[in-house]
Amino acid sequence: MRIRHFAYVSLIALALTGCNDALETAQVDLSKVKNKVEQPLPPHILSEMSAKGMQRNSPIMIRIFKEEGALEIWKAKTDNRFDKIAEYKICAWSGRLGPKVKEGDRQAPEGFYNLTRANLNPNSKYYLAINTGFPNRYDAVNGRSGTNLMIHGACSSSGCYSMTDQQVLEIYAFARDAFAGGQSTVQLQAFPFHMTAENMVRHRLNPNIEFWNMLKVGYDNFEVTKRPPEVDVCEKKYVFNQQATDNGEFDAAGKCPAMSTPPALTAALASYGKTYDADYAKAMKKYDGMAWYDPSEAERKAVVAKLRKGRELAYAPTGTSLEAGKMVKVAELEEMMASKTASAVTANAAPGAAPATPEAKEIAIAAAVPAQIPVPTPSPLAFASEEQQEPVEVASKKPFWKFWAKD
Repeated sequence: MRIRHFAYVSLIALALTGCNDALETAQVDLSKVKNKVEQPLPPHILSEMSAKGMQRNSPIMIRIFKEEGALEIWKAKTDNRFDKIAEYKICAWSGRLGPKVKEGDRQAPEGFYNLTRANLNPNSKYYLAINTGFPNRYDAVNGRSGTNLMIHGACSSSGCYSMTDQQVLEIYAFARDAFAGGQSTVQLQAFPFHMTAENMVRHRLNPNIEFWNMLKVGYDNFEVTKRPPEVDVCEKKYVFNQQATDNGEFDAAGKCPAMSTPPALTAALASYGKTYDADYAKAMKKYDGMAWYDPSEAERKAVVAKLRKGRELAYAPTGTSLEAGKMVKVAELEEMMASKTASAVTANAAPGAAPATPEAKEIAIAAAVPAQIPVPTPSPLAFASEEQQEPVEVASKKPFWKFWAKD
């Protein structure tokens, strides 16, 4: 009886181990990888692809969520809709929540980026690398600057999204296989967090909220269609899944052309919006008088400091904002955010003036956002890989409703 019981427990343990293997990245012995550029995806991923109705070389999309510290791979199924096939914990990302604005600010990019074969760098000093394509058209027209912003290995970041070498080996393989299957551009969506109603309420006082509200339109479009949105830029803003009418064209710095949204998409977004609005109202009640304190990079590193023991100095995991951040009273958060510019507000106030008003506090909070500096529009070579500059393939654009559909 005891033997039977032991065998039963062993079977359960084995089954649970299998579940964990499916959820977590299997560790590959890198010393046994003969050709990292051609290393095939592991059998458990290929098996899951088959179960989900995905072909090995079908298109992919990459999603990044800073706060949660997650990088997701989404892959097209035979019905041309995308489903998540893999998720990885980001080992290191620098800065805080919010977009990259200028060279040297240590911020990792947020926005929508198109990756081509030229963005793959098989010879990176960080094992393998994929250039994020920063700055894109939106970044450039808004004067944002920075170079060599990567998804790479080595777990060390100064503006990049850094993974472990084992993780980037798989991520690279996903992109390589998709390009081999004919995909000309892979969309990278980089968000501060999952843009749920509750998260938007938690971060409603962040100085980047206007930018995030713009990104959320693209986020919502993907949630509704499960297909990468068609992304354009006009009036220095992102626009998603829009059809230019009257032979109009999208000019990043110019006025937006007359545009229309496909009726079916309009209806789907309206339905999605009703649910979101209801959830937002509930979240406002839940977090009445409270908001989220976004931790600094140093605060995130402190939470995971023990992970560095016994490792090389270059290994620098940063942890997630969820681990190091916290909910605080709105008044306390405003004081934290305004402290960086409080002296400037005081200097501009007349002698004997009354304490700063809420409007003055808002100015101080907004001033905490790094200043933008103008840069010239980058050449196509700015989108090339890390250590080598190669011509970038310019893909012909298809309307999103025909994305990957057969002609």
